[in-house]
Amino acid sequence: MITETVNGILLSFETTNTVFSPTCIDKGTLAMISSVDFSPDDKLLDLGCGYGVVGIYAAKIIGEKNVVMSDNDQKCIELSRKNAEINNVDGVVTVLSDGFDNIYNNDFSLILSNPPYHSDFSVPKHFIKKGFNRLKTDGRLFMVTKRRDWYKNKLISIFGGVRVIEVDGYYVFCSEKRSTQYAKSNRRNNRLHISKN
Repeated sequence: MITETVNGILLSFETTNTVFSPTCIDKGTLAMISSVDFSPDDKLLDLGCGYGVVGIYAAKIIGEKNVVMSDNDQKCIELSRKNAEINNVDGVVTVLSDGFDNIYNNDFSLILSNPPYHSDFSVPKHFIKKGFNRLKTDGRLFMVTKRRDWYKNKLISIFGGVRVIEVDGYYVFCSEKRSTQYAKSNRRNNRLHISKN
């Protein structure tokens, strides 16, 4: 069992050795959370939720009915449901889904993801392209990784711009959906902002 206070909110999580970061909350996840301004009006998808850190933390701020957690691992879904109960936010929706296969909402204001690292980038490519379509206009996609250039370029190619925040050795990416169509490939119109925390 992990018990940790995140930005003043006490959270507890049951984990197992078969899931990502089983002994402590991942520092990349904490870096991403620290970069998001949550609003009570938000509807959030925790994409690749693991044992539920992001979704459960968000539910404490924006309300459990405004949060969906998804993962393609049945054990992660079981742990997320159990951890939602432990943290008194059991109204959070949990969905077993390979990417967006079983997620049909297209009105999320926030999608947060700490994607798995694969050399071919197939998972984050799917998350970015399909995530764009599941966001409402002005919705934001946040991702956190240790790699910068591929994510920066991919997010710009789909969203038209990206903000990159460096936190504790991690890159937190934020892209906002400003159109119903993927961005044009003309890079001169794209924007990149880099800041350090």
